Amino acid sequence: MAVLYVKKMDGTLEELGRTEVILNCLNPTWIEKINVCYQFEIVQNLVFHVYDVDTKYYNMSVKALKLNEQDFLGEATCVLSEIVTKRNQSLTLNLHGKNGPGGSKNFGTLTVHAEESCLSRMAVEMKLRCSQLGNKDMFSKSDPFLRISRLTESGKYVPICKTEVINNNLNPVWRPLYLSMQQFGSKDNPLLIECFNFNSNGNHVLIGQLHKSVSELEKLHKERSGANLVFPTHRGQEKVLKGQLFVDQFIGKEQFSFLDYISSGFELNFMVAVDFTASNGTPRNQDSLHYIDPSGRLNSYQKAIIEAGEVIQFYDSDRRFPAWGFGGRYGGTLSHCFNLNGTNAYEVEGVQGIMAAYANALHTVTLAGPTLFGPVINTAAQLASQATSNDITKYFVLLI
Repeated sequence: MAVLYVKKMDGTLEELGRTEVILNCLNPTWIEKINVCYQFEIVQNLVFHVYDVDTKYYNMSVKALKLNEQDFLGEATCVLSEIVTKRNQSLTLNLHGKNGPGGSKNFGTLTVHAEESCLSRMAVEMKLRCSQLGNKDMFSKSDPFLRISRLTESGKYVPICKTEVINNNLNPVWRPLYLSMQQFGSKDNPLLIECFNFNSNGNHVLIGQLHKSVSELEKLHKERSGANLVFPTHRGQEKVLKGQLFVDQFIGKEQFSFLDYISSGFELNFMVAVDFTASNGTPRNQDSLHYIDPSGRLNSYQKAIIEAGEVIQFYDSDRRFPAWGFGGRYGGTLSHCFNLNGTNAYEVEGVQGIMAAYANALHTVTLAGPTLFGPVINTAAQLASQATSNDITKYFVLLI
């Protein structure tokens, strides 16, 4: 049995799930999937523990098993980003003992495969129209628009989208609207579709409404039929109206996610430009944004580089990052774009390379000014343009 944990910021482990127990097998392939909420913006450290479950526990639910009563077979760690950035989204890890990697004992390997859940990838595009709506204006025709709401678990309806207003029209045809499954929940989830007469003071007047799920709206389209609007009465009943809703277009679509692009070879390229203008304050002053604390506490620039760089680095295959400085005197000359590492090469190795180049620059660069972003942005744009012209699938992120 394998158990998956995520390591939280404080170093504690939070269990995410367990596989099933496979009997008498040294090369198990587990079927049970463990759902993990993928968050691009943070580093998600995963920890895997593998156990040999004693025979007397085979009939117990895996959730009820006490892990301290099972034989520990090995541990492996990785970052979720390391798995999803592989072309086949599979990563083989070496298992090791609780004391960490090293030693002569072979604990075996663990292969982890990630796949994106398809439950939330569906979306629909619909073109709606109404006919023979009731007129709510005295001197002209109604100005109708639709509002669509989804039924929540609490029993309340929450608006998820609305159409544009069509002025002076009792037979409106609205522009196509786009709904993702995140918005409507499921194809069978009840939706409240309300038709209002628009008023500029915000007091819109209900013309009529109806309840339909996405599946039922699709059926209306296939049958080329309309559904009558109703109007709620004070007695809790509904008055059937002459006006109808039609679905002239219904197209089911699959949404492409960030992971789709990553698995197809798309990469992110991280670039950094550090501000060396005098407004930051001298690095020797504790109030300076460039202050290097002897205790090792990171300053604002170091924090930004670490927090952004450690996330993005997993999506760059060579992990060589362009790093510049601007607004300072480098070699006695004021420059608004100079290589941070003080060499002719603008790239450094990894996030730690950026940190080392920055720390060294604080001793060789004199703070000056003014603050001009243009030269750095133009240099970064030229690099991105070269990649595009060479048909390289990269997305460039510039941190200033």
